[in-house]
Amino acid sequence: MSPPPSPPPQARLLLNSAALVANWQDFARAVGAAACGAAIKADGYGVGARETLVRLAAAGCRHFYVAHWHEVPPLLPLPDEVSLSVLHGISPEELPAALALPARPVLVTAAQAALWRQTGRPCEAMVDSGMNRLGLAPAETATALAGMEVAVLHSHLACADNRAHPQNEAQRACFAGVAAQVPAGAYALANSAGICLGPAYHLDLVRPGIGLFGGGLMPDGRVSRTVARMQARIIQLRDVPVGGSVGYAAAFTASRPTRIATVALGYADGYARGLSSLGWAEVDGVRCPAAGRISMDMASFDVTDARPLAEGDWLDIPFDPEAMASLCGRTSYELLVALGQRFDRVWA
Repeated sequence: MSPPPSPPPQARLLLNSAALVANWQDFARAVGAAACGAAIKADGYGVGARETLVRLAAAGCRHFYVAHWHEVPPLLPLPDEVSLSVLHGISPEELPAALALPARPVLVTAAQAALWRQTGRPCEAMVDSGMNRLGLAPAETATALAGMEVAVLHSHLACADNRAHPQNEAQRACFAGVAAQVPAGAYALANSAGICLGPAYHLDLVRPGIGLFGGGLMPDGRVSRTVARMQARIIQLRDVPVGGSVGYAAAFTASRPTRIATVALGYADGYARGLSSLGWAEVDGVRCPAAGRISMDMASFDVTDARPLAEGDWLDIPFDPEAMASLCGRTSYELLVALGQRFDRVWA
């Protein structure tokens, strides 16, 4: 017996391929002769890693990065001439799977380098140039990688969001010193914000991430193009009298006869609870403010000023990561990667 059909989701992400590609192209143009890759970890920052890879590969991107080995299989098969690398390196437990997958580890410890050396395969490696997070210590890097085929030698900037921070130049200089001792096919330092620091940070390869998906600034100072917006189906419409409250803790009280639309969207889907009474939906350009607290599975909006709506209609809910982050006190990174799996992801 065949399984019953799956009902359609009650919330969807409308994803803009043209905005995604245009963001990548802006980074690629800004770095000139350097190659422009793409970090697509955490399921493409929440919007869908496989769909992102296919679209950016078609636009000319050839280098992709994820964090974990279990992120690799959903991306297969890889398009021709595309490389995929795993930023957290390799552990003994992951080695059998890694040897069967078309991806390279970015080695981050001397022990990982010793483990991967036994395979005789090319690798990438990360130098800790001052972030004190993942990466080989500068003094040990040349010895740890001696005789290995290093396709890319990486480092990562801690303070690139602050162009004036002195650690940017300190890390650049540290990495340059290590790079002079370690032969590699390419050298890479800059993420999205690092690209904006200018040519001295571009080297041979850059790894934009958040800037591809609507977070942070582009090299010309503009905010990244928004890639995702939300729609949610109205579960119920309700008329609330003056003085009536809506939702948990009675956080919204009607100051006029109010029409409330409750939709199938909540913080379990990544619509942050911090947007309670701050977010909004749109109906034909009319802003409809959130009414009361965002709950796990539902949000309510004041649609009094909108055209007549019916239960089952869809509300448009803007999702500009930077604007939303400024409202709710979180970062655009957090908001994007929190996008849940209950959405129907629709690319156009």
